[in-house]
Amino acid sequence: MNGIRLRTKFLLSMVAVSATLTLATLLVVRHTVQQQERASIERDLQNSVSAFHNFQTQREWTLERSVELLADLPTVRAMMTTRDPATIQDASRDLWHLAGSDLLLLADGSGKVVALQANPKEITIRQGQAFFPKIVSQEETRHWWYVEGHLYEVFLQDIYFGSVSDHRVLGYLLLGYEIDDRFARELSRMAASEIAFRYGDAIVRSTLKPVQEAELLREVPRSGPGTALEPDQIKLGEERYLATSVDLPSPGAPALSLWVLKSFDQATAFLRSLNEVLLALGLTAVLIGSLLVFLISHTFTRPLDTLVAGVRALERGDYAYPLEVRGGDEVAEVTATFDRMRTNLERTQRELLDAERLATIGRMASSISHDLRHSLSAVVANAEFLCEGQLTLPQREELYAEIRVAVNQMTDLIESLLEFSRTRESLRPSYGDVRSVVDRAVQDVRAHPEFQRIQIRIASEGSTEGWVDFKKLERALLNLLLNACEAVSNESGKIDVGVRGTGEEVEIRVTDNGPGIAEAVRERLFEPFVSHGKENGTGMGLTVVQKILQDHGGDVVVEQTSPSGTTFRVHIPLNPASESVLAAKHGSQV
Repeated sequence: MNGIRLRTKFLLSMVAVSATLTLATLLVVRHTVQQQERASIERDLQNSVSAFHNFQTQREWTLERSVELLADLPTVRAMMTTRDPATIQDASRDLWHLAGSDLLLLADGSGKVVALQANPKEITIRQGQAFFPKIVSQEETRHWWYVEGHLYEVFLQDIYFGSVSDHRVLGYLLLGYEIDDRFARELSRMAASEIAFRYGDAIVRSTLKPVQEAELLREVPRSGPGTALEPDQIKLGEERYLATSVDLPSPGAPALSLWVLKSFDQATAFLRSLNEVLLALGLTAVLIGSLLVFLISHTFTRPLDTLVAGVRALERGDYAYPLEVRGGDEVAEVTATFDRMRTNLERTQRELLDAERLATIGRMASSISHDLRHSLSAVVANAEFLCEGQLTLPQREELYAEIRVAVNQMTDLIESLLEFSRTRESLRPSYGDVRSVVDRAVQDVRAHPEFQRIQIRIASEGSTEGWVDFKKLERALLNLLLNACEAVSNESGKIDVGVRGTGEEVEIRVTDNGPGIAEAVRERLFEPFVSHGKENGTGMGLTVVQKILQDHGGDVVVEQTSPSGTTFRVHIPLNPASESVLAAKHGSQV
């Protein structure tokens, strides 16, 4: 059966609905969990920033107190009163170890750097001298110094001679603590996140991979001054992060910010297992739902299958196919209605056939009685003339010829009726060339004196051999040719007969240059007793042609008709597969 059955549509609909609902549920759950996890990460990031603020504030206060105490030590004052750079440089080593800082710088009252102790040792007094004037004139005591790839948070304290209220400055003490890898790891553990210190256009320290550091610089533009930014999602490599930043005060220096990043993919890794569970549940639901729909749809569609079978049986002409009406639903109502319609249709068809049969018998009786009466009248009249004794021999022969013509007309009419009433089994097929049938039919036409001036041409191509009833096929072609000859002028008439064979079938076209078929009979041309423009036509010629060709499994149609001529196309199948059957049929009949 072509098309999709109703049960299959139910199943496909169920699968589509279940799959859609499962996918929608999966997406909703995934989106909800992602939103909740994102909100949780954002809260963690904000808490981490707040914790860093508190930690940094406490750390800076402690470091500021430490540098104040160190600057107020008598040994430091005594060291600065020597004003000897070499002595101060040597003595500063013990002070540096005492402070426990990563950087110590001493400058005299004029701002000249006289001692520098730092890790790493590559940092020189010259670099300290270049940095110190930038901060000594500022009121801030906390600053940031980025040198040789190292970032220090430095604290500046004046060294006074005598009381602070005297404002006699002996020099300056600068302590610095490096933002190094150890500090970054401790801060990362405290924030439970990845961190990165960005100074200007460089990542100074971070717990990220070098490739991720470069991508962070590309993904995030330099932030302006301010406090913590709102968390945003960025992608570093193949991993997604939620990131926030806080700007650290760095007056007179490039912008310094701390970035806190928490992996969004790691936080939502459990979604993969959740998706697998939901997918498994969805597939299970689809399978179970499909099975239930199959069982339920079988109950619903079985009456429809029975109804469809009844419709097909009706198409084949079977009016007795059993139909069961169960229940009172719409399908049962349609089945009962179809059964009543089928009964009414059978009764109506039987009545129509009876009426058509009676009408056909009436037309046949009327036509036959008219044609037979006309011929019999001619026979009776000429027979009466023959009874007269004064007739000469030529007159008697003329009367006899007219009687013979009338008898031949009655014989043709009776043979046409007999041919029309015979069944297909009356065929006597034999193997031969269809072209020979065409040649004999043309010779028979040319034997008529009145048609001898009409030009008849034959053209053939391809193989035209096969199994046909040559006698009946010749009669059909003869009828077509006679009709064509009667349609054209005796002086200028032309008839072309084209024969084309393919080995499996033969097409024969009979084309004349007559005035065409009259509009009044075009639709009923092959019906019995339809004739137009012929004095002695019986109206059975084309009907017999159609009957013979249909018995052979072929047909005849009017391919074209116009005032310039008419073409009849004959189609005759030559099926090799039927040769044995036809031969057997021929042998049994012989």
